[in-house]
Amino acid sequence: MDIVLLVIGFILMLVGILGSFLPVLPGPPVSWIGLLLLYLTKAVPDDWWILGITAAAAILVFVLDYIIPAMGTKKFGGSKAGMWGTMIGLVIGLFLPIPGGFIIGAFLGAFIGEISNNMDKKKALKAAFGSFLGFLTGTFLKFILAVIYLGIFIVKVWEYRSPLFTF
Repeated sequence: MDIVLLVIGFILMLVGILGSFLPVLPGPPVSWIGLLLLYLTKAVPDDWWILGITAAAAILVFVLDYIIPAMGTKKFGGSKAGMWGTMIGLVIGLFLPIPGGFIIGAFLGAFIGEISNNMDKKKALKAAFGSFLGFLTGTFLKFILAVIYLGIFIVKVWEYRSPLFTF
């Protein structure tokens, strides 16, 4: 059973990292569930301090992921249309066969969103930049946290490798 929890936990770690970039997946909370599964194995002793601190960090970053883009958009004079454009452009950009398509898609989506909101091009470009900057900041925070969780996961698996891998 420990191996099943370990494998599912590792898959959730990878999905959490992927979720740092995809707006449909909550990256750090998914990674945290993977970490929780590791601590549910019989081989790894419970450490409620680590689980509590990492859960609080995942919730905080999850909430900030909605606040930061809004702050960036507002600071640069953007609208909700720009924020929605950023998200839609990101998803479309993921499927473009060009390097960094999701980044280009997010920026263009924000710009198109602002243009569709009847802004002149100069203001729309500034607002799109703010929306894009907020998006990148939130994405960076989610990615860093998900990678830290993966690091904790790997360290714990290595530390308890003998009891985990008894075959």
